[in-house]
Amino acid sequence: MALIPAVPENYSHVLAEFDCLDPLLTALRLDSGRLKCTCLAVSRKWLALGTSTGGLHLIQREGWKQRLILTHKEGCIIQVACCPHDEDFIAVATSQGLVVVWELQQERRGRPERVSVSWEHRGHNITALCWDSSMLRVFVGDSGGKVSFLRAGSSKLGKGSAFVIFPVQTVTTVDSRVVQLGYQDGRLLVSSLSRCYLCDTEREKFWRVGNKERDGEYGACFFPQNRGLLVGQPPLLYCARPGSRIWEANFNGEVLSTHQFKQLLACPPLPLITYRKEPHYNPPQKSPQSLAFPKLLYLGDQNLLTWTDSAIYIFTPHNGQVLLWTEVKDLVDVAVYRNELFCLHSSGRLSHLSLLSAERCVERLMRRESWPLAAAVCCMFQHAITASRARKVIPMDRLEHLRSQLTSCTHLELIGQLEEVIAKLEPLDSASSSRRSSISSHESFNVLDCGIYRVISRRGSQSDEETSSLMNQSMSEEERLKEFSFVQEEDQVEQDPQSSERTEAERSEQGLQFHLPLSFRPKPPRIALQAVKDSVSSFVKKTTEKINTLQMNSELWQRPEFRESVQPEMSTSISLYSEDMDNEVYDEASNTESDMQELRSATERAISQMQDPLVLLDPVCLRDALLEWLPVLERVLGPAELGSAAVSDSNMEGSGEERWEKDYLNTGSEQQEECLSGELTKVEMENKKDSPELGTKRDQCQNQLTLDSSENASNGSPPEPVRVESPKPVPSDVLANLTELATLYTELSCFKNLDEQALGCTIFLRRYFFLLDQERVRRLCLLCYQKLPEMKSSFIEAMLELTQSSKVVEVIQRGDLLRSLRSLRELQPWSAPPLLAHLHRLYEKHGEAAVRSFSQFYPTITPADVMTMAQQSHFLAYLDNLVQSRTEEHRLSFLQSLLEPETLRQDWLELALTHDAPQHCDTMTSDGQPRWHSHCFSWGYGRLLSLLIRLPADFSSKQKMAETCRSHGYWTGYLYLCNELQRRTEAFSTICQLDDISLLEEPDGVEPQTLDEWKLLIQLSQQCNSVSDSNQVTGVNGSSWSNGSADSGGKISPENLTLMLARMAGPDRALTVLQDCEVQLVLSPHSKLVCELLRVTEKRQRAMIQTMLERCDRFLWSQHA
Repeated sequence: MALIPAVPENYSHVLAEFDCLDPLLTALRLDSGRLKCTCLAVSRKWLALGTSTGGLHLIQREGWKQRLILTHKEGCIIQVACCPHDEDFIAVATSQGLVVVWELQQERRGRPERVSVSWEHRGHNITALCWDSSMLRVFVGDSGGKVSFLRAGSSKLGKGSAFVIFPVQTVTTVDSRVVQLGYQDGRLLVSSLSRCYLCDTEREKFWRVGNKERDGEYGACFFPQNRGLLVGQPPLLYCARPGSRIWEANFNGEVLSTHQFKQLLACPPLPLITYRKEPHYNPPQKSPQSLAFPKLLYLGDQNLLTWTDSAIYIFTPHNGQVLLWTEVKDLVDVAVYRNELFCLHSSGRLSHLSLLSAERCVERLMRRESWPLAAAVCCMFQHAITASRARKVIPMDRLEHLRSQLTSCTHLELIGQLEEVIAKLEPLDSASSSRRSSISSHESFNVLDCGIYRVISRRGSQSDEETSSLMNQSMSEEERLKEFSFVQEEDQVEQDPQSSERTEAERSEQGLQFHLPLSFRPKPPRIALQAVKDSVSSFVKKTTEKINTLQMNSELWQRPEFRESVQPEMSTSISLYSEDMDNEVYDEASNTESDMQELRSATERAISQMQDPLVLLDPVCLRDALLEWLPVLERVLGPAELGSAAVSDSNMEGSGEERWEKDYLNTGSEQQEECLSGELTKVEMENKKDSPELGTKRDQCQNQLTLDSSENASNGSPPEPVRVESPKPVPSDVLANLTELATLYTELSCFKNLDEQALGCTIFLRRYFFLLDQERVRRLCLLCYQKLPEMKSSFIEAMLELTQSSKVVEVIQRGDLLRSLRSLRELQPWSAPPLLAHLHRLYEKHGEAAVRSFSQFYPTITPADVMTMAQQSHFLAYLDNLVQSRTEEHRLSFLQSLLEPETLRQDWLELALTHDAPQHCDTMTSDGQPRWHSHCFSWGYGRLLSLLIRLPADFSSKQKMAETCRSHGYWTGYLYLCNELQRRTEAFSTICQLDDISLLEEPDGVEPQTLDEWKLLIQLSQQCNSVSDSNQVTGVNGSSWSNGSADSGGKISPENLTLMLARMAGPDRALTVLQDCEVQLVLSPHSKLVCELLRVTEKRQRAMIQTMLERCDRFLWSQHA
């Protein structure tokens, strides 16, 4: 390969083709000469392909799966457009002038329907389709210059809307063929062969964009301004002009400037990065290009896209520069979605291109293991790869890995160029730039992708500097992790042949596909101890071999006559050794058969004893039977150490070398464990300063590990490894009985203390997990979680090891949550224990985001499983999502079904009141009274709280819930429970202190029912008003309503209560009650007017009732006569 020239530094982006769509066209039979693709459209979900036979293929972009085929007998498909705001609708135009709007009905799983049809353009060639940005309305332009629109009727618009046929309306007719249509914020942009027109579709006004005409196909489009300081500004218009020029106009059609790209396009084209061929960049300049841009499209992040039949051009109009242009042959049409391009060629072939920065392109090529192509892009874009900000995407060790993947026999020159690039690399936060050198040496900084320098002050103490550096380091590592896993549209990376040779330590870090060095992430203690053990064992083995060799050589030196008879003696020793080996194998086989027979007889004897109800239902007899069976199980299927100890007590000490090796291993393990624990303690202390919640969770995990090893603490040894496979083959009939006995022993040892000589439930679970019934053990762990949390952790550890070989584990470790959930859904029907292990992996990988999605696995995974797995705040999010996934009328009963036992109601209530809740000082005063309008605060789990307090419960439970709500300041729930408990006086007092009259009027409000209650409420309101007048304090929440209104009509005052009582019982009775309360009140003019109107209304109602009664009386008498 020849030397690859470097591109100029003003180039930072490339067009790359990562996917091949040829197999898709082959599957759709669109690669034949008879059937071809004629047009295309793309949206977030769909890739729509129109064909020459009138068929419309809808391809789901996720996985490139064909979902629908819509057929048309009215000619071939020439235009197609996907609705941008509702992907259930798609518009199609045929060669005969028919326009059809389809409703796919994917949400209701129904058949697609034609919801609107237009023959307005019959006999004309339809040249453009455009959707309204907010309504179900499609604009159509044809070769005659006519522009019309048709509405789509749908049941989504309301009842009966699906049966309404909207007429097709003509918007305008321009002077020549319509080239392109655009719609934005109520305005339609029409580009014809001669002019551009701007139409206000609501006011029916029309403007011409510019004064000069043109002759030819020139496109136009809206350009949204939705970034930075331009957010909220009206969009701009860009209209193509002859000679590679583009007009920039405002939203009213006034031309602001003209962009000249003729001279800027004299630069050489950038190569297309594709797997089809090697990229070639030709540095010599080209002549200026005078082009006509047939269409303009808004692309990605503030870019403008256009094309000809031989090239694609991308501009950045905010600075009037050419981002790139690339030669692509035989282009017919281009559809874009964000930064993705779908190109249709004249041969009917499709290509899928992506616009991305050079460093992103290299990163994606490396993930696809396209090593030579990635190295070529690195050498071509040296200025972008060597920049410091590229280290966030491509760390230095990744480029070293890339160099190691190139073979010197075929890529020698490429390796040399890549080494030169690596030598020029700038580290992250490098200070080589002049802008960076101007920053004080007392500051540290990070360079963001947009070029902004984030400065971090270091003027604090030394501890602050260390803490900030640790935080920066962890943040940068997390950003690198996110950069490696953020692209969801990537295909699954094919595994190389060497992937099967990876170690377990590498497989645990498979989410980091390129083995990033994470300085802040220590190795797990078990892996570290195992590594120490392996290294020491290999050292002992090699030392022993050398000692034996030296001893043998010394014996040979001392006895020269040994050399004469070496051959016969060696042959004799070899024959004797082989005979001994055969005898040992035969003895071992016979011992295994006898042991298995002994285990079979002991198991059958225990099973026969348990068939007696007196033994099965008596815990003491059941314990004796299991303890009689346990020693046989220990001797036959127990760990090898126990078996050897049982066989020979006299050889327990072993040889001197074995004792030395064991002592050395134990000492090394203890020292390594102490070292690791010290390092972990330092890291944990630093992490606790950064995140208290994480520190709390880590303490819980550490406590759990401590409990796991509590049963072995007396021996000073680490916990036993979990055994998930049987050490010996066990017949199936014996295995079924062993599973029953082992599970029964685990349950009995968990709920009832056995003898001191018997195994504890956790040790037994770890030692004989391969015999246990997994589902019964899972339920047992849930029942005993509060008492024995180490048992749950041992069960999860066993299930994680048992499911390690599943394909789902590889998907989870890649870090894509959506793909992981989809892989888990494909495992249906689920089994709870394996699914629980996979969900543990997901939670460790994604945290709260994963827990929120666990509701789809109910009822296989219950809330109790999630409660023992996740943090309390994360569990609340899961519970809220699970309840809200039910319909509104079934949520209360569903939540009631989850309360097993009933005490969970109170626990969940306190949990919801303490997470994502208002501050205690905002809802209550220092003396425990409600603050003014504090019930208006929003509670993060308010929906869950309202359901919990409405659950059926006994009197004492409701009293306890009411006190809990009061102590936390949840006044809405407290008022509801006071109403349920008939504590109406407390409720009225609380309402008066909250000072919101709507609490008396709402459907769940506490409304007075008798005149005595009205009197009490008026007296309480007078007392509260007098207290507030004396204090003259505005309160924490301000002096106005939370919505900003200063209207005092909603306050609780004697006057407002009197008016409320007047509406219910009449003004005269209300004034009487006011006098009985001895309240001196002067009604305002407004209140007096209301009372007068109520009196008039009452009189008229009485007169009307009297008239109606008299008429009824006359009618009845007439009928009687």
